[in-house]
Amino acid sequence: MTHSAPAGGSTPQPGTAHPDADSARVVAVVVTYNREDLLRECLDALEAQERRPDAVVVIDNASSDASGEIADVHQIGADVVHLHRNVGGAGGFATGVARALVRHDADWVWLMDDDTIPRPGALAALVRTLENSPVRLSVLSSRAVWTDGRDHPMNTQRIRLGASAAEKRDAAQAGGRPIRTASYVSALLNGQDVRRLGLPYADYFIWSDDFEHTGRLLRHGRGLQVPASVVEHRTVAFSNAQTSPGSRFYFDVRNRLWALLRTTSFSPLERLLYGGRTVLGWAGQLARHRGSLLGIGVRGLLAALRRGPRPSPTVLASEGEAAADVRAIERAAGR
Repeated sequence: MTHSAPAGGSTPQPGTAHPDADSARVVAVVVTYNREDLLRECLDALEAQERRPDAVVVIDNASSDASGEIADVHQIGADVVHLHRNVGGAGGFATGVARALVRHDADWVWLMDDDTIPRPGALAALVRTLENSPVRLSVLSSRAVWTDGRDHPMNTQRIRLGASAAEKRDAAQAGGRPIRTASYVSALLNGQDVRRLGLPYADYFIWSDDFEHTGRLLRHGRGLQVPASVVEHRTVAFSNAQTSPGSRFYFDVRNRLWALLRTTSFSPLERLLYGGRTVLGWAGQLARHRGSLLGIGVRGLLAALRRGPRPSPTVLASEGEAAADVRAIERAAGR
């Protein structure tokens, strides 16, 4: 079941390498699962933007609370997609990005979770950076803070290693700094690049889908973090996702290995560096949790070695119209 939002905005000119920032069509995508109060705040914040998105897509991941109903009736007039099952953040974002591109002709897709509350100038700052950039950009990311204003440890950006003086100068002129990956807690993706390189892998379910996908977009593209664009990431606690992962450690291990070993999103040197940091992080987690995560981690390791992620159209095959959108984008990207 879907509800279509008014078209709004301008139609992009075909064939443009980098849509003009002032007239570009920006579609926000919010993925929600059982967080009705936060979703309402997120949609309120989108409506209060100084530069409002031209359309809003909400992916309801088969919520059992009132999240879907809240999205349906919110005055922002979102296009709400009610999935039949919970396909995780990764499946939700793959579905949402595809819908933004296929059904809403997005030039740029602005991604966020339902616990992301953008401050009023968040999107305006991202668009202003596009206007000021002397080079074509593929990904822009906001500064994510916790409720007390501290930078959120869950959303630390990876700075591009070996960025040249020219890259740093271009970034500074635009009002940002060069990044290599970005978090989906407020990421603005170039729609043309997604059409060319494909969607995030739905099979990741949770964690590292944004690491791999933005890594793919930025392997040969430029990305910036924009400090003037601020969003609040309203997690329950001020902590990193890996602080107390429990059974989700399985996805941490499997998905990070998938990203580093089974894709071309990172160079051999980056695989070595990011892989080394990851292993050290896992060792620290195992020590802190006195080995209780060992069995879960081994299962993730074996799963990663057994196979890579399935194609997103296969994972989402039962979702009807949403699956058709995903197939269209992945087919166009040759995936």
